Amino acid sequence: MTGGTGAGTGAALGAGAGIGQDEELVVLVSADGEAVGTAPKATVHGPDTPLHLAFSVYLFDDEGGLLVTQRALGKATFPGVWTNSACGHPAPGEAVEDAVRRRARDELGLDVHDLRLVLPRFSYRAEMDGVVEWELCPVLTGRVRGTAPPPRPEPTEVEDARWVPWERFAADVLAGRRQVSTWCLEQVAELTALGADPARWPAADPADLPAAMTTESSERPAPLE
Repeated sequence: MTGGTGAGTGAALGAGAGIGQDEELVVLVSADGEAVGTAPKATVHGPDTPLHLAFSVYLFDDEGGLLVTQRALGKATFPGVWTNSACGHPAPGEAVEDAVRRRARDELGLDVHDLRLVLPRFSYRAEMDGVVEWELCPVLTGRVRGTAPPPRPEPTEVEDARWVPWERFAADVLAGRRQVSTWCLEQVAELTALGADPARWPAADPADLPAAMTTESSERPAPLE
């Protein structure tokens, strides 16, 4: 990955100078993953988006189906694009597992179990209509239990959500038969290299995460079975 880090764009990490208490912040990072500041999530994406922390999660049901989502049509970045289950940004000092659970509840009305880190070093840069996404974006998997209610998409974030067989989804994405977000396409290529069965993907070492990302979660679920 190349380009400037935008280190001067945000306030000092955790300071939030001039930012309202309720405004969501993202963590800006250097190319080697060190925290260099914060910026409001609402304004961080543009033609010169600074490198920042994010995450992606792939949620599976008890039968191994994958939940895929369509980004809301009104989103500033990649509106209407189909992608993985959920993406988001850890708040300053927020463990990535807690950020995943928060986002799944807020966007989809779902409780997530058995979170597992699988691609700790994933990163990408993508552009659509002059708006850039540039993120250090570790990938996790999680499980939605069969007793859970159907997803309840938050309409400002998610246009649609569907369960699909992982094997068919991955094959269609890699063959170009299913159009998905840039990051999802790149992630699927790396995930399939881990093996055919998502339940058997090896858990990664949290030490391989960006230095700015914490895994000190308040919840410690059991490994995915």
